[in-house]
Amino acid sequence: MIHLEQVRYRYPGRAAPALDDVTLEIEAGAYVVVAGPSGAGKSTLLRCLNGLVPHLHGGTFGGRVLVQGIDTRDASPAELSRMVGFVGQDPERQTVMDRVADEIAFGPENLGLARDEIRRRVEEALDVLGIADLRSRELAALSGGERQRVVIAAAMAMRPSILVLDEPTSQLDPWGAEAALSALDRLNADLGTTVVIAEHRLERVLPAADRLVLLAAAGRVAAAGAPGAVAPALPYPPPLVRLGRALGWEPLPLTVRDARRRVGDLAPPPVPAPPPSVGGATVLECQRLSFRYGDRPVLRDVSVSFHEGTVTALMGRNGAGKTTLLKQLNGLLRPTAGRVRLRGQDIAGRPTQELARTVAYLPQNPSAILCNETVADEVRFTLRALGRRGEITPTLELAGVAHLAARNPRDLSTGERQRVALAAVLAGQPAVLLLDEPTRGLDGEARQRLTTLLRRLADDGVCVIMATHDVDLVAHCADRVLLLGDGQIVADGTPRQVLAGSLTYATQINRVFGGQVLVPEDVLPEAAVRGPASATDTTARVTPPIAEGR
Repeated sequence: MIHLEQVRYRYPGRAAPALDDVTLEIEAGAYVVVAGPSGAGKSTLLRCLNGLVPHLHGGTFGGRVLVQGIDTRDASPAELSRMVGFVGQDPERQTVMDRVADEIAFGPENLGLARDEIRRRVEEALDVLGIADLRSRELAALSGGERQRVVIAAAMAMRPSILVLDEPTSQLDPWGAEAALSALDRLNADLGTTVVIAEHRLERVLPAADRLVLLAAAGRVAAAGAPGAVAPALPYPPPLVRLGRALGWEPLPLTVRDARRRVGDLAPPPVPAPPPSVGGATVLECQRLSFRYGDRPVLRDVSVSFHEGTVTALMGRNGAGKTTLLKQLNGLLRPTAGRVRLRGQDIAGRPTQELARTVAYLPQNPSAILCNETVADEVRFTLRALGRRGEITPTLELAGVAHLAARNPRDLSTGERQRVALAAVLAGQPAVLLLDEPTRGLDGEARQRLTTLLRRLADDGVCVIMATHDVDLVAHCADRVLLLGDGQIVADGTPRQVLAGSLTYATQINRVFGGQVLVPEDVLPEAAVRGPASATDTTARVTPPIAEGR
């Protein structure tokens, strides 16, 4: 089905190759997962399969890629799109129509299909992805996760023989991710569709995969084979693999069912001690806050306080109002009713730029705030905008992007851009840090670094509020979880109170052991399950910024 022979590729203006001597065979009907650190070439490899590399990006290309016997150098991406459906990392940049149903119909219409066939494909895609209620919605009014599901539905409606997806669940809530991946499983099993998927959250995709390809940082294939055989080589494996590796289990468990079969001989883990009370003075407060987009209510009578020195996670299904609530807290959106108070003062009427001196915001799409020629210039831009001076190197090191200082942000992977955007907002030394899906595109090392960073910021008094679907991130570093539903807060408590036993938000480890056990560290000594020391040591050596006003 797909044959890559000694593929080498270098982007224009780059000295180092993005791919180096990649040789792979992908059989018809295979389900292949591509893993590796940010910047290892995963997205580049996927773009080779539909001709975007090298036709769209230019650069220097060597070797060859054959898709169903067709050399991608001899066929345009438009011609290859009849065989290869592609879902990119940025769904915001992959839509062309205004309405959801029209977007899904766009591809089949371009294939010249009959109207009845197009309507049938649209309805099936809406049902399979669980987004039938979005049929008539405007794409511009959707949340990031809702738009991501629409893009997946549009690719599925084309019925390609090969479906290539680049982090398709990065913005999806657990139910949405399960629906999307179940749909891929059905296409693969029932229709024989070849699936090639790049993911950082491997726990979601390894159970269905029959092959795992691990790329190294230099753009080379480090390992390829059955998931169980390659899993031991993963530098930052999923929680169950970490647990199994620490316990010496062979083969390593890839699913909750596999792990449950192995825990019978283990003594029940002790009940974790309740966390100490945390938090200082109230820094932000919502009082009976309501907001609507047109006639559609998104937030309804929300009252909640946020305290300095805490990490609060906003969770809930896609479209529950998490991003809307974050934008209320920094004045990007003004409430329909109610008020937001910052240190006791109503923020109504205060310019957003003034609020940004205290409340920093990292949006879901990091590219939205990156506008300079180099990574270093992005941090300098923040300092100038806020009328401040200071060294940029500590902030770059804090976010783990000092080695990218001279690079153009537009040339970076999504995960690298995410870290650059984080550096840009941290440069202002905010007292409140708002993060929207902060682990989008982050590899295992960057996620560990972020976990350590958020805890250090909270210990220094910063109020961190993040909207996320990453249950493991929440279990490791959050003090508090607010679960949103139907525009209201339906649960408010510690991670152990809200996540443990949940049908939707429980961690893999909790599904195995039950009770209030959430992470591998609850079962084993931390040293036995911790990732490589470099993931945390670098962050630990950097002094975090001092938040304004403390």
